[in-house]
Amino acid sequence: MQYDFQTIDQPIENVLLKEKGSRFIGYAYPVQSEEELKKNLAHLRSEHPKATHHCYAFRIGLNGEHYRANDDGEPSGSAGLPIYNQLLAHGLTNILVVVVRYYGGTKLGVSGLVKAYKDSAKETLTQGKIITSELETMVELEFGFNQQNSVFTLLNRIGAKIFEFVTDENCRIQASVKLSQKESISEQLSEMNHISFNFSD
Repeated sequence: MQYDFQTIDQPIENVLLKEKGSRFIGYAYPVQSEEELKKNLAHLRSEHPKATHHCYAFRIGLNGEHYRANDDGEPSGSAGLPIYNQLLAHGLTNILVVVVRYYGGTKLGVSGLVKAYKDSAKETLTQGKIITSELETMVELEFGFNQQNSVFTLLNRIGAKIFEFVTDENCRIQASVKLSQKESISEQLSEMNHISFNFSD
């Protein structure tokens, strides 16, 4: 099973390309969900309320199985698809690329638009750092106070990211771990007494 994928390490913003008076401004964001996508798109629409178009493409999922290309009013296939093709060319997923256009008064024609959106997306992606990232899964643990040391030692050793730590009658932790380590972690947790755990895939 494949556990890793390529994406960008951090957002890329304000990559400017000019073509016959029009300005194309490229943005790229690493995203894990459609909620994150919508937030980034809403943020750019509020940043550029007077822009003529906000064209974008995204891929989410290990093999980019969840995807979309949006022309936002440009002629069909002239904006979203050229951006999407750059995601494919770079082999990236869990990513959103948006190109904001301010119309400059001269029509570019469909072929001119395709080239401008392609070049803008390509230039934006070359400004970032492409990384190989591993799929992760969430695990919830519940255990007694006297087991805190051994649990934290294990989580630290496997590089888990802790999102929540609650103490009441017992201790509860919500953390993300690498999916490739799930079986090994399950075995190690099973060997520890009085710990209940649950993975959410």
